[in-house]
Amino acid sequence: MSDKKGNVPVTTSNKIETKKQWPSMHPLTDISKAFEEFWGQKWPSLWDRRHMPSVDNLFEFEGQRLPSLDVINRDSEIVIKAEVPGFDKKDISVSIADGILTIKGESSSESKEEKGDYYRREISSSSLARSVSLSGNVDESKVVANLKNGILEVTLPKTETSKPRKVEVQ
Repeated sequence: MSDKKGNVPVTTSNKIETKKQWPSMHPLTDISKAFEEFWGQKWPSLWDRRHMPSVDNLFEFEGQRLPSLDVINRDSEIVIKAEVPGFDKKDISVSIADGILTIKGESSSESKEEKGDYYRREISSSSLARSVSLSGNVDESKVVANLKNGILEVTLPKTETSKPRKVEVQ
C-alpha cells in the first residue's frame, strides 16, 4: 500500500522482501563469499594491512552511501531526520515493514556541452539506503515524511499503548 503523506510517499507492509538462495555446503565458502560481496575484495590477510578497507569507506560500498541520521524519541512520536543532499522527493522512498523503517534514494544526472570541436558529457549517479529498527509501536497510517533543504524528516506517531505513562509511587 502506498499513500501520499506530506512530501514523500510512505509505503507500509507486513513482510520484508527476501531473496531465495541455495546454501553452500561449506561454511568457510559462505564467509568468504559474504566478505567479497560486502567489501568488494578477497578475504584479507591478518598480517597485510594494505588489503584492509579504510575507515572512510567502511560503511559505503558499490556507490551506495549511508545517510547520517538523528533519531528523536519523544513522548508521543519518533522523529527521524536523515541528511539526503542532492536528492529530490521523487528520488526517495520511505517504507515500514515489520517494525523497520527503510529510507532509500537513487538519483542520476547527465549534462552535455558542445561547442565547435569541444564536446563534454558528464553522467553521475548516487544512491543511499538506511534502515532503522523502531522501538515501540507506531501508528503506520499517520506517518508523515517531508523533504526540505536536503533533510528528510519522518514523523512516526506512537500508538497509545507505547506512549510512556507516569506511575505514582505509593
